[in-house]
Amino acid sequence: MQSACRCVAVAWRLDFGCGVARLARVRILFINGPNLNLLGRRETGIYGRTSLAEIKKRVLQHARSLRVDVDFCQSNHEGKLVDLIGAAPGRYGAIVINPAAYTHTSVALRDAIAAVGLPTVEIHLSNIHAREDFRHRSLTAPVCAGQICGFGPLSYLLGLDAAVALAKATRKQP
Repeated sequence: MQSACRCVAVAWRLDFGCGVARLARVRILFINGPNLNLLGRRETGIYGRTSLAEIKKRVLQHARSLRVDVDFCQSNHEGKLVDLIGAAPGRYGAIVINPAAYTHTSVALRDAIAAVGLPTVEIHLSNIHAREDFRHRSLTAPVCAGQICGFGPLSYLLGLDAAVALAKATRKQP
């Protein structure tokens, strides 16, 4: 299964009488790790019955209300996730990542997040600190601006709010 990134993009144009000026909208990259494509069917007692497609729909609706653009991606392959992070600078103002199982194992994701220097928010549907001991440690959280976990699908919307605020705060003004 190929991961697909799709952006809801609308560039604003203003005519000041002396040409057209572009006001770039904030762009946020959502990255979803392994097995999140199974949401709604997998361990519903932990992750709930909401599918990743439904979460994506909610994120895109919220992004429209905030007047920001979002690309929403999922892959079960660590290298693909690293490639997405590595390609983000210059295209996105911030990243929201649910590394899923790679949270606890991936030095590669941790190093990619640290290398790109973009504000990054780590999110999880479940409260990883209230689960098995091996899930309590995140390798990626120390290089992220913050971590949101335990709010189910709302974690994604809270992550978007945080990412937008961080992107605006660090945005280079023309």
